[in-house]
Amino acid sequence: MRTHYCGEVNASHVDQIVTLCGWNHRRRDHGGVIFIDLRDRAGLAQIVCDPDRPDMFRVAEDVRNEFVLKVTGKVRRRPKGTENPNLASGEIEILCHELEVLNTAVTPPFQLDEENLSENVRLTHRVIDLRRPQMQKNLMLRYKVAMAFRRFLDDNGFIDIETPMLTKSTPEGARDYLVPSRVHPGKFFALPQSPQLFKQLLMVAGYDRYYQITKCFRDEDLRADRQPEFTQVDIETSFLGEEQITALMEEMIRSVFKHALAVDLPKPFPRISYAEAMQRYGSDKPDLRVTLELSDVTDAVADVAFKVFSGPATSGGRVAALRVPGGAGKLTRGEIDNYAEFVKIYGARGLAYIKVNDASKLNEEGLQSPIVKNLHAAALKAIIERTGAQSGDLIFFGADKTKIVNDAMGALRTKLGHDKGYVDGSAWRPLWVVDFPMFEYDEENQRWGACHHPFTSPKDGHEALLATDPGACLAKAYDLALNGWEMGGGSVRIHRSDVQERVFQALGIGPEEQQIKFGFLLDALKYGAPPHGGLAFGLDRIVTMMAGAESIRDVIAFPKTQRAQCLLTDAPSDVDEKQLRELHIRLRQKVETQVEVGKA
Repeated sequence: MRTHYCGEVNASHVDQIVTLCGWNHRRRDHGGVIFIDLRDRAGLAQIVCDPDRPDMFRVAEDVRNEFVLKVTGKVRRRPKGTENPNLASGEIEILCHELEVLNTAVTPPFQLDEENLSENVRLTHRVIDLRRPQMQKNLMLRYKVAMAFRRFLDDNGFIDIETPMLTKSTPEGARDYLVPSRVHPGKFFALPQSPQLFKQLLMVAGYDRYYQITKCFRDEDLRADRQPEFTQVDIETSFLGEEQITALMEEMIRSVFKHALAVDLPKPFPRISYAEAMQRYGSDKPDLRVTLELSDVTDAVADVAFKVFSGPATSGGRVAALRVPGGAGKLTRGEIDNYAEFVKIYGARGLAYIKVNDASKLNEEGLQSPIVKNLHAAALKAIIERTGAQSGDLIFFGADKTKIVNDAMGALRTKLGHDKGYVDGSAWRPLWVVDFPMFEYDEENQRWGACHHPFTSPKDGHEALLATDPGACLAKAYDLALNGWEMGGGSVRIHRSDVQERVFQALGIGPEEQQIKFGFLLDALKYGAPPHGGLAFGLDRIVTMMAGAESIRDVIAFPKTQRAQCLLTDAPSDVDEKQLRELHIRLRQKVETQVEVGKA
């Protein structure tokens, strides 16, 4: 039906007859000559409809926005001075010989170049939204990124193998999406939160190198940039250690950025431990473009009169300082108050600060703040020395439970750094974070939980800590961060059944429960499981970063809202009573309503 895409016609096609198909992006009537901007996924082409061809011209007069058109015409150069350097086809236009309306269109709910559209409007009319050039650019980028991943993995001996979408519920992480079984009354499948166990079983089965670009599902409390279904590049390999896996994955990410974005990432990526990342940045995915760093002053303020500091310092909490160079003069009191409100989002009660008017004077004359009178000279000296504060600087403090301090001060560091220009000018700053804790303590349930997942291997020599001191046990786990986002994470897995059983024990999962939930894995590990490990990258996040988009919903064709709804299809929705009966399901809400009506 067509010979070329609109955006692909250029000066090399001058004097050729071409046939294009697409949508009328805009129609302009210039004193008897009609111009149509014809749009397809490749871009725009300017069509000139001259009244010298009256049959064609009558059709052009009735064309409206978003009509689907077929155009045949001759490519010619645009008149000098009318070229459009912003279009690939900007040097040429097509003199229309034949024009056919393939389909009409009603007036769309918004113009494709309209700005400041609400997300609800865009998602309700997603088909129209997806026609917008930016959305088409984003989804084409997503395709290029996925193909770059596939190309690298194929070239390095990885095999694309599909794993089940209907599987067993093993609720150790977020809540599962459950699927009732019609043929097994009262029993349920779960949609996979990840292919984790199946890819490990594939390693036991001898496939050596596996990958899959796959959907995963988590029924979790949603945040701004979370989706109930998301896409990850899932990878597993045998007979490679921690550093070999991360080196190979690092090479892959450099290849993806080069092919999809023409960007050269640094080589090698820096590596720091989880403990160092939390100490210096308050985050396990720090944005290294920000030049500000945290300084720990917990021990220095343990005996001061200021209980806001000494309380956490003597009860296992943390007191961290953030030096803002030149901040005493750069930040207004109103801005300081706004940052104090900002950290409350992360559970902090407020934000103490000191303006360093004269770093040589460790008193209220040199250090301006209500808290200075409650800090002795030794504490003030340690604060100035550890932060490296100079005259004219501002020091912010966070004091509370360690997690609250890290979350709040880490977020403050990033926000303040970008707000006030404390950045190094780099476009991309990748970072490996390694040596994660194996476990974290769940205060609410009074038990240890897995930091990554319960199939992560402890560091060599740390196996004995599983029973004696789980909190000190480190894992062979690694995350790749980029510009403050987690791109992906993974680990070397446990390949010995006895070690896996001991990890389950540390997590409070007894032998009987182990067999019920994970017996198939423990049995498989006994049949000669090779050392193996892997990683999963969040495709949605990576493309969002590359596209400079505001939300991951801008790089997903048909996303859900923050309330896990599809506004386009109105899902989730009610289902027919007959379907529920076939699945042996009765809705409790309806039953309770019927009971109440009966009582009345």
